[in-house]
Amino acid sequence: MATRKKSSSKKKKNVSFKVGQHIIYPAHGVGEVIGIEQEVIAGFDIEVYVVKFEQDKMTLRVPTSKAGNSGMRALSDDLILKDAFTTLKGRARVKRTMWSRRAQEYEAKINSGDLILVAEVVRDLHRTEAQPEQSYSERQLYERALDRMVREVAAIRRSSRDAAMEDIIDTLTKARTRQAAKAAKTAEDAEDNDNDDSEAAA
Repeated sequence: MATRKKSSSKKKKNVSFKVGQHIIYPAHGVGEVIGIEQEVIAGFDIEVYVVKFEQDKMTLRVPTSKAGNSGMRALSDDLILKDAFTTLKGRARVKRTMWSRRAQEYEAKINSGDLILVAEVVRDLHRTEAQPEQSYSERQLYERALDRMVREVAAIRRSSRDAAMEDIIDTLTKARTRQAAKAAKTAEDAEDNDNDDSEAAA
């Protein structure tokens, strides 16, 4: 019996965007489609999305047929937004590897355009006043990830950048405070148990 061969190449689904729609482009973050135009490139008539990135003061032209392959996507929905904030509330996960290796991983997450992965970088690199100061390169990556997240959150909620920033920082601060209180309580309970054991032994 003949079996059908599965194609090894993964096809990206076609995506379409409207003029005035905010999108995410992996390398640049939040942009706005300001036009759909026809251009002649190498003798071929090609339709392109004209995307403006206000924060970078730049305009990008993306062929409509290649938008999906480029990673260009619509803003995250409410469910993904909720998951991103849940990610912020988690405990920072810092691998015990060389900083150069971790920096590459953080860079890849930021440039993925995935809001959850960007939130992971923000969570892992966030520092409270009580924690050691960040190195210059850590600070740079943290600020890039934070800026990406702030801009997408603001665009999804149609709120100001300041309001989105305040919500993200507030979420991180409250999570760190809860984690510190829990750690202190655990240490206190452990100390009480040690004292009880010592008294029992005496």
